Amino acid sequence: MASFLATATQAAHSAITSLLSAAEIKPGGTVPTSVPVKEDDAAQTFTFEGKLTGRNVFLGVPGAFTYACSKQVPTYIDAYDQFKAKGVDNVYVVAVNDTFCMKAWKKTLAPAGTPIHFIADDKGIFVGALGLLFDATQLLGGPRAKRFVIATEGEKVTLVAVEPVPKEVTLTAVDKILPLL
Repeated sequence: MASFLATATQAAHSAITSLLSAAEIKPGGTVPTSVPVKEDDAAQTFTFEGKLTGRNVFLGVPGAFTYACSKQVPTYIDAYDQFKAKGVDNVYVVAVNDTFCMKAWKKTLAPAGTPIHFIADDKGIFVGALGLLFDATQLLGGPRAKRFVIATEGEKVTLVAVEPVPKEVTLTAVDKILPLL
C-alpha cells in the first residue's frame, strides 16, 4: 500500500508540475505581474503589478539551503553594486519555498542584510506562469523552480537564461549574466 501511495503521489506531483507550467518565457514576453508571491510576511501576499519599473533581474533557484543555490546566491549578493552600475534597479531571488524558509536563508546568507529581495513562491504559481517549473519530487519533495535568470525592462523580458541541468550553475553564473546586461 505504501509503495502504491508513493507512486500515486509522484504521479500527482508530475501532473501538477505539467499543469502549472505555461510555455517557457522568452525575451519579448512579460512577467506575470498579477500572480501573488510573498517576501517578509507569510500571511501577506503581493504582486509585481506596477512594481517592475526600470531594470530588474530575477534569479530563480530550485531550493533554499540546497548546496548549489547556497553557493550561487552569495555571488549575486556580492555583485549587487555591479548590477546597480549596469542600471539594474532590483534583484529578486525566487524559489518555490515558504516565506519562513526564505527569510531564514536570507539571514544565513546575508547576516548584515542585503538589498536583494528573497521571494517565496510557496505554491509555485509565479514560476509556473513563467513556464520554469520542473518535477523535483525525488530530491526536493515536489515541483521546484528551474535555475534561471530573467532580466526585464519594466515588465518586458529582455533576457532569459535557463540551466539545462538545474543543479548546475553555468549559464546563470553571475560572471556570465553581468556582461549580458
